[in-house]
Amino acid sequence: MHMPLKAISALLSYPTEDLQQAGPELKAALQQGNLLPKATLTELGTLIDTLSKSDIYDIQETYVALFDRSKTLSLNLFEHVHGESRDRGGAMVDLVENYRAAGFEPASTELPDHLPVLLEFLAMRPIDEAREVLADAAHILEGIAVRLERRESGYAPCFTALAQISGAKANKDALAELLAVKDDDPDDLEALDEVWEESEVTFAPDPNAGCPQVRDMLTKMDTPRNQPPSALN
Repeated sequence: MHMPLKAISALLSYPTEDLQQAGPELKAALQQGNLLPKATLTELGTLIDTLSKSDIYDIQETYVALFDRSKTLSLNLFEHVHGESRDRGGAMVDLVENYRAAGFEPASTELPDHLPVLLEFLAMRPIDEAREVLADAAHILEGIAVRLERRESGYAPCFTALAQISGAKANKDALAELLAVKDDDPDDLEALDEVWEESEVTFAPDPNAGCPQVRDMLTKMDTPRNQPPSALN
């Protein structure tokens, strides 16, 4: 078990009182395996202290405003890859099948591409595989980190840490494509309602689906979701 990935998964989950009380355990977990530099551990420690000492309702409200009300900060990775295309549902099916093939059953009601769920899975996989999957999502991780830094959010080090564990550099073009999208305003509820109006994404096990490696479904993450006009002709 790669405990830093497990700890970051917990930090990126909806805050609870149990999380607030687990500060010492989270800090100890992040130090295991020598996966993170001291400076990042210090920043993550600051986030843990903030979560532990803050009012639970305040940190829950902050979490919702960041990750639930903003598509550009969505923790559902396929949102940044497939958007509202039909490919998104198929990718969900494949990811569920890969989880099951590895004997992993998420103890969560979140979608299978929810980053904390994926990190729970990767924490149990060989470190080289975990790094490859994170590397394929490097531009998404860096893009979210940049947006959180703009908002002076203490959650930014979580994404910096994941990029460091991957050991990969983000594709500059794909990163620029993501950052070109205007940040959502979590306080503009009318605009958010319009943004989130979409067809329901459904998925279920496909008896005809194979079980490719998880990273195979993420290898196209470095392809911008919105292709330039020339690529569509």
